[in-house]
Amino acid sequence: MQMPNVACYRWPEEESQISVRSKFRIVAPERDSTRVNERIRVREVRVIGADGEQLGVMTPEDALVVAREDGLDLVEVAANSRPPVCRIMDYGKYKYEQKKKSASKKSHSATLKEVKLRPGTDQHDLNFKLNNARKFLMEGDKVKVTVMFRGREMVHTSRGRKQLDEVRKQLGAIAKMESAPRMEGRFMSMILVADREAVAEAKRLAEGGAEEVSEAEETAQATSEKPKTEEKTSTGSAEAKVEASDAVEEEPASQPEEVSPAASE
Repeated sequence: MQMPNVACYRWPEEESQISVRSKFRIVAPERDSTRVNERIRVREVRVIGADGEQLGVMTPEDALVVAREDGLDLVEVAANSRPPVCRIMDYGKYKYEQKKKSASKKSHSATLKEVKLRPGTDQHDLNFKLNNARKFLMEGDKVKVTVMFRGREMVHTSRGRKQLDEVRKQLGAIAKMESAPRMEGRFMSMILVADREAVAEAKRLAEGGAEEVSEAEETAQATSEKPKTEEKTSTGSAEAKVEASDAVEEEPASQPEEVSPAASE
């Protein structure tokens, strides 16, 4: 009779422990491959200063001394060159700017915004909601315009369609129809997306209009200050003339010369 191989046998507890351990993986943190300061271990490097000045070829130790004097780091920027090229910079600030730049490159993910109306929404409320929808479209988001019906309003769904057509008309060229109006229970809704070319043109016109308004305000201010200056000048000249005339009037009249008795004799 053949004996079982006890060494190959595993108890149920051991199998459960092995299965649990296999679910978790230890991932090593991503390491920065850029060589900085003491990590630069070559015979000599070509150094570029913080202001872009070529400092020449020197040993990494001497280059590090120059960097430390300015409170900066020695960073290897071209490892494949002969000799490798290093730059003196603030490496922490450089990494932060690169991270910020990569984050800004991410495209804006369009979110779905909703604007709710009623068949009897008046023009004032409609304008307010249209401004919100226009703002959402200018920011690159989608807009779902929904008309809500209650009770007997379900009989007059044509009013809701007219309301949606009016919204589409007043938004103009910046809005494109992605989903036509359709009924979903007691709601009639449509989805609008932004027309990129129309939005870019609208932004350009808005910027140009703001510049024209500022120029007009400056011109109006300069024009309003000019009459004040002329008025002050004319007022000053008039006051000077009045003072001169007053001085002439206040000047005493010349007295007749006195004749002595001896001269008269």
